[in-house]
Amino acid sequence: MAARRKAPRRRATRKTFNISAIELGTALSLSQSTGLSESVKLALDGNISGGLENLQRQVLANKNKIVGTLGAAFVGKALTKGFTSGTLAKLGPIRIKA
Repeated sequence: MAARRKAPRRRATRKTFNISAIELGTALSLSQSTGLSESVKLALDGNISGGLENLQRQVLANKNKIVGTLGAAFVGKALTKGFTSGTLAKLGPIRIKA
């Protein structure tokens, strides 16, 4: 009689996700500089033109800050390309990358 084959054991897949620290910081800074939350709130309340006008006004008022943020993000991304491991921190399934 032939030996019975054991059922293959399945390993649980590890669910992790990566967060780019530079991209996240850039997105948060840009959303704050453009007054995005207030503009979205106005648009969701039904005042779409008011939301777009508010966004336009905030972008024009903070254009130097926006350009600086984008420039710093570009330089930061260029500098981190040389790291072999771009991981800055790891907490359980969350991995923060440069």
